[in-house]
Amino acid sequence: MNSKDNEIKIMDQSCREFSKNLADKVPVPGGGGACALVGALASSLCSMSANFTTGKKKYAEYEEDIKNIIKENDRLRVRLLELVEEDAKAFEPLSKVYSLPKDYPNRQEKLDKATIDAAMPPLNMVKEIAKVIDLLELELKIGSKLMVSDVGCGAYLAKAALEGAALNVFVNTRFLSDKEKALQLNKKVLDILDEFSDKAEKIGDTVRKELI
Repeated sequence: MNSKDNEIKIMDQSCREFSKNLADKVPVPGGGGACALVGALASSLCSMSANFTTGKKKYAEYEEDIKNIIKENDRLRVRLLELVEEDAKAFEPLSKVYSLPKDYPNRQEKLDKATIDAAMPPLNMVKEIAKVIDLLELELKIGSKLMVSDVGCGAYLAKAALEGAALNVFVNTRFLSDKEKALQLNKKVLDILDEFSDKAEKIGDTVRKELI
């Protein structure tokens, strides 16, 4: 895609177009955008389960919680799709700085700023996907058992999206000249990974054990 193509929002593309652009030799969408989209799909599966649960007498005692799951997942899904766009926009300034001559005035300062800016969308993906995983965990407990496989699929997708988004933070922080700042950002991500990667896997594994 050229700069004019980038004026069209990535998430306005069809699934076929997105897949093709992801495969082509173009800078965006890339791994970060793909992870945000997968995270949004995980959120959608959680909502799907909740929407098939709400209003059923068998789950009436959880009705308020189910409605909250739907409402929060609606927000998370939209936010993760926004992060596809934000990730793409943050890459362009970074690529421009990379192209500057090594002796360009204030190049390192510009590189540090662009690098931090590029790390923010995937960092926010990590935070939002963690919230999706919490909702999937709750949905597994109180949602319709007929939708349990969708919850499991959502959990495995969320785990992949979480781990992938983390890599997109780390690929940026390694280039920061401020190593203390890099360590701080990495720690935020690692702390979330430590808790939520395992949680997502346990949700998926629980579902698998229920099914076989």
